[in-house]
Amino acid sequence: WIERRRGDRVVTQMHYARRGVVTEEMAYVATRERLAPEVVRDEVARGRAIIPTNINHPESEPMIIGRHFLVKVNANIGNSAVTSSIEEEVEKMRWATHWGADTVMDLSTGEHIHETREWVLRNAPVPVGTVPIYQALEKVGGKAEELTWEIYRDTLIEQAEQGVDYFTIHAGVLLRYVPLTANRVTGIVSRGGSIMAKWCLAHHRESFLYTHFREICEIMAAYDVAFSLGDGLRPGSIADANDEAQFAELETLGELTRLAWEHDCQVMIEGPGHIPMHLIRENMEKQLAICHEAPFYTLGPLTTDIAPGYDHITSAIGAAMIGWFGTALLCYVTPKEHLGLPNKQDVKDGVIAYRIAAHAADLAKGHPRAREWDDALSRARFEFRWEDQFALALDPDTAREFHDETLPAEGAKLAHFCSMCGPHFCAMQITQEVRAYAAKQGLDAAAALAAGLREKAEEFREKGAELYGKP
Repeated sequence: WIERRRGDRVVTQMHYARRGVVTEEMAYVATRERLAPEVVRDEVARGRAIIPTNINHPESEPMIIGRHFLVKVNANIGNSAVTSSIEEEVEKMRWATHWGADTVMDLSTGEHIHETREWVLRNAPVPVGTVPIYQALEKVGGKAEELTWEIYRDTLIEQAEQGVDYFTIHAGVLLRYVPLTANRVTGIVSRGGSIMAKWCLAHHRESFLYTHFREICEIMAAYDVAFSLGDGLRPGSIADANDEAQFAELETLGELTRLAWEHDCQVMIEGPGHIPMHLIRENMEKQLAICHEAPFYTLGPLTTDIAPGYDHITSAIGAAMIGWFGTALLCYVTPKEHLGLPNKQDVKDGVIAYRIAAHAADLAKGHPRAREWDDALSRARFEFRWEDQFALALDPDTAREFHDETLPAEGAKLAHFCSMCGPHFCAMQITQEVRAYAAKQGLDAAAALAAGLREKAEEFREKGAELYGKP
């Protein structure tokens, strides 16, 4: 399907959608989401959804990001200057997609950035995003003040030629916003945001990402690379949530969204960060209003700062809430957040936590496909179809392992109980017995229960109505 777009000056999904065309990618997405292709086309045309599909990434399977579709999950991978290899990062990507990541971001900042990205892209069946400023910084020896528009532009083209599907671009970090972070508890916590803030202060002029934004749009439109407009001033602690700096940048991201749409570029907006539960809804409402309903892509948010080592849980709580309120793409957090580079197991833990959050949000939004899955597993559980329970579980391996810890025999897969309640106290088995009794008596469940209680009362009286029977 990519070949049909080659040769056009603008090859974005938004470009075709605005002209009434249903592309092969849109039709494929519609099948995945069980919706009419015209619904997909109209949402992309309006800017409420994106299909990140660089024409140079044929390995990727089309998917859609938008609040009227299933909530999606992104997994971050990438090396650092301290640790990891190309092989490890490719394995993390494979592992993340195995457990349900819908997109992957390669955030490599160590050695062999180009080569690592190439291997990830050539093996990735999902869209891949990057933060190009990281590689641009590496090209100037890590000195932010030596960055130039030309170096950054060439880096964008290099990565677009490789097939990157979306770029995080921190064009909303303006010179006048930097002082707003001075009294924060944790300052600027975005790597890209801090790099651009340092550049702005060093040159005392506006960011080249902002001043050259139209030129960036032309590059993105030529490859169909989607914008992920970065929240460089996101809060990195509960104390800094919803502050002036965060929302000032959001206003600029709304302005840039309009500019990108003028070039038929697809856009999503990145969001916080660290936000307590009672302030989460405000973020969603402001983003929809200020950024014209472009899809929201949030990191968490983490709902408390007290749990290093468990931030996949603190953030999944916030992710479920903001997904329910309308966020389209949830960026996972692993147990290693704030502590170190995630390994393969951390990637799995993060993806599973966020798949749960995304699914919980889909249920709360009333998505019919979400409820089908829950109902199928619930029926298997009630009917003691253990193998079906395992197969339907989000993590079948762990579900089976936990069951088999105490009841490993194959015969236990046919038992109408588990080790939690044993054979005599399983509520579901007792319920089944009540229903069987009702069917035998030709009664409904409530009538059967009443009849059963009457029988037991008669039996009690026939035995002498003794409170304590004689031994």
